[in-house]
Amino acid sequence: MIEKKIIQQKMKEHLIKDFISKELPKSCYSNLELRKTPLGEKILIYTSRPGLVVGGKGSNVQRLTELLKRDFKMENPQIEVVEIDNPHLDPLSIAEKITSSFERFGPKRFKSLGYQALQEIMNAGASGAEIVIGGRGVPSSRARKWRFLAGHLKKSGDISESFVKRAQAVAHLKSGSVGVQVAILTSDIRLPDDIRIKSKEDFAIEVKPVTEQDEIKQQEKVTKKRVRKTASKSKKEPAALESQDTEEVKESQDTEEVKESIQENKNEE
Repeated sequence: MIEKKIIQQKMKEHLIKDFISKELPKSCYSNLELRKTPLGEKILIYTSRPGLVVGGKGSNVQRLTELLKRDFKMENPQIEVVEIDNPHLDPLSIAEKITSSFERFGPKRFKSLGYQALQEIMNAGASGAEIVIGGRGVPSSRARKWRFLAGHLKKSGDISESFVKRAQAVAHLKSGSVGVQVAILTSDIRLPDDIRIKSKEDFAIEVKPVTEQDEIKQQEKVTKKRVRKTASKSKKEPAALESQDTEEVKESQDTEEVKESIQENKNEE
């Protein structure tokens, strides 16, 4: 039962993301996040152009809330628009930007658009990036897929699966569809082969001069320790004396019992 509920929740989230991405204008939607709150469900829309998402006097937000209530039966959906700090490091916004330019001006200048977008990503501070443009709409007689690569980008392993940002977008043209794939590795991710050797300055130990106040404090600590030791010894001594007295009483009782048994044996004889 729990597994079915989790799958249903994930399916619902996926459908909501697809629905909102279709309703919003292109080249402005980047990512979507769903959160549950006591008042209802909160929807965070990450975008590089918050004005296009909100619309005039919040018309797009109001329309989306009504559609979510009607189609997905959400009681109180709260839509919040979050602006991306650096849109050049967001792969989906870059891919949609390239596809929107293809739809407006055609795919003839796809090489210049690919190199321009790649240079913008590297100037934003990325350690590696890759843009792949392919499809029937690409005006090329030799290859239907062009790859633009710069910097250092992991293609396999945990870094590639977990930390490399990937996105794709499609432009539908008269000559055919053109797909754009973008992969970005940001500079804040530390690679496993990135070995840094610390200098001697990092291990330098500062020697502070000892003042009279420090000496007085040390003497006070030593005297406190001595007082504690003497107090613990004084507590232990009476307990040890009591144990010795009990042992002596037991020994005397044992000797008296032995003597009594010997006398009884003699009387019987």
